[in-house]
Amino acid sequence: MTLGRDSNGHGIDAFALEGRFCDLPDRKRGEEMDTSAEEESNKLVYCVTDVPPWYLCIILGIQHCLTAFGGIIAIPLILSRGLCLQFDGLTQSHLISTIFFVSGICTLLQVTFGVRLPILQGGTFTLLAPSMAMLSMPEWTCPAWTQNASLVNTSSTDFIEVWQSRMRALQGSIMVGSLFQVFVGFSGLIGLFMRFIGPLTIAPTIALIGLSLFDSAGSSAGNHWGISSMTIALIILFSQYLRHIPVPFPAFSKEKKLHTSRVHVFQILPVLLGITLPWFICYLLTIYNVFPTEPNQYGYLARTDVKGDVVSQAPWFSFPYPGQWGVPTVSLAGVVGILAGVISSMIESVGDYHACARLSGAPPPPKHAINRGIGIEGLGCLLAGAWGTGNGTTSYSENVGALGITKVGSRMVIVASGVLMVAMGVFGKVAAIFTTIPSPVVGGMFMVMFGVIAAAGVSNLQYVDMNSSRNIFIFGFSMFSGLVIPNWIFKNSTAIATGVIELDQVLQVLLTTSMFVGGFFGFILDNTIPGSKHERGIVAWNKAHEDDSSNTLESGDVYNLPFGISSYLSSSSWLRYVPFCPPGKPDSLDGADLDALESKQQLGPQRPSQIIVGAAL
Repeated sequence: MTLGRDSNGHGIDAFALEGRFCDLPDRKRGEEMDTSAEEESNKLVYCVTDVPPWYLCIILGIQHCLTAFGGIIAIPLILSRGLCLQFDGLTQSHLISTIFFVSGICTLLQVTFGVRLPILQGGTFTLLAPSMAMLSMPEWTCPAWTQNASLVNTSSTDFIEVWQSRMRALQGSIMVGSLFQVFVGFSGLIGLFMRFIGPLTIAPTIALIGLSLFDSAGSSAGNHWGISSMTIALIILFSQYLRHIPVPFPAFSKEKKLHTSRVHVFQILPVLLGITLPWFICYLLTIYNVFPTEPNQYGYLARTDVKGDVVSQAPWFSFPYPGQWGVPTVSLAGVVGILAGVISSMIESVGDYHACARLSGAPPPPKHAINRGIGIEGLGCLLAGAWGTGNGTTSYSENVGALGITKVGSRMVIVASGVLMVAMGVFGKVAAIFTTIPSPVVGGMFMVMFGVIAAAGVSNLQYVDMNSSRNIFIFGFSMFSGLVIPNWIFKNSTAIATGVIELDQVLQVLLTTSMFVGGFFGFILDNTIPGSKHERGIVAWNKAHEDDSSNTLESGDVYNLPFGISSYLSSSSWLRYVPFCPPGKPDSLDGADLDALESKQQLGPQRPSQIIVGAAL
């Protein structure tokens, strides 16, 4: 073992442990690297099963928290509009604390018992769209007096009932919808779903998540275009122009003593730096009363004291608990809308698992690990609904990308991130500080973030033959329908009148959810209009997610359950047919053990029976 530095020059003085997973599996075996520099760039400092020193786990864990923090805090801030909480900073801080707390718990569950890859869990934008569609229904429209800061008394029972009744309706819908994800995951049905869902379904679904939120971004940014433009410019500067420029930092090691180490700060924390500087500038301009002091004047919402002295009012410690907003209620319309978001979240997570495995030096995830991962995500959504985040949880693609930057793929780093997020959820002052971010700064962040989400959806078309008029038609029609139909329904909310109130509500939520409309048309057209699998992108899509290596020693080391659970389960022969249980792990490849491994490999064709057994259980 030798002291080393990661190939991006991040100055991580740590042991570069030797291991069988420490080369990223970007190329097939036997294929030579083009240059030695390219080979060096694919080496990991720590692999998925390695345990870095405790201090390195904490430092990199903080980095992962900061990478995800933009997306995590954005969700409560957006939901606050639909919950009538724009002017209640203290309640917003409670929501932020709750979503951090639940995200930490779900991360620990996923890394320990789920897919077992270094992948962070956090709030999901796929559930945000149907949630906002549900809250826009006539029965949940915010009273006019809640839109006026001077008329809102945040401690009055009337105001508390206004927002808590909406939150309870969201909670119940999310909890019931998450049961579907739990069933699909633990029964192994996710494999059946993926047979019919290709890039032409995923692309409009994910792209419309970002595009449908343009109104929230524009409304927040429009409160002061100067501040929001500065935020956008800084995020673009840090994330695109300065990302390859390392910044020297003082460091200390036993060998080199005190020295400077170059760290790619702009590549690691572009969003955090991009909103911190405008936030600080707004604070200074607020102190010197440069911004207007009258609520009805343009630029007032750029002040950092709009929500009062929320930091001093917030408690030092607050422990979120299930049912803290009351007993959840369930509506059929809300559940159906949430189901559309849950399906999109599952599809996205399967892709994240494969990307995370590649970047962390692990073998491709086997079926049992994927089934457990989806099932645990469903359980995470159930917990998020019970705790009252107003959202669910999903795997964070941003943190998967961070693995490629830091070259540290250890799952112990993500365990540290989960513990840190739980701690952030308990410290009430931390969440209260985030609520003082001015609205224009948040709007600038939204414009960049939602644009990237839309582009990430479109990037799935790389697998599709876009020279085909068939594919151009399907994608174009799906995208345009996903924008036109919800917009028309919003403007003509009384047009849906079937005579059955429950059916009207279901149609109202579904047809005002852009991602459902676009994904529905993409799914139907892609599976009914004649086209070859190569033309549809199915071949390239499957190739990118193939290589099920569930019976290799390496796969067992990474994906088997901890604490000897896998060994205990392997003692029962019938459990091998349960979709989320790993196969028995051989101790070596000698003699009888080799025969045992070969016998397990012969069980591959029987895998479809796992779906039946899982559903029966």
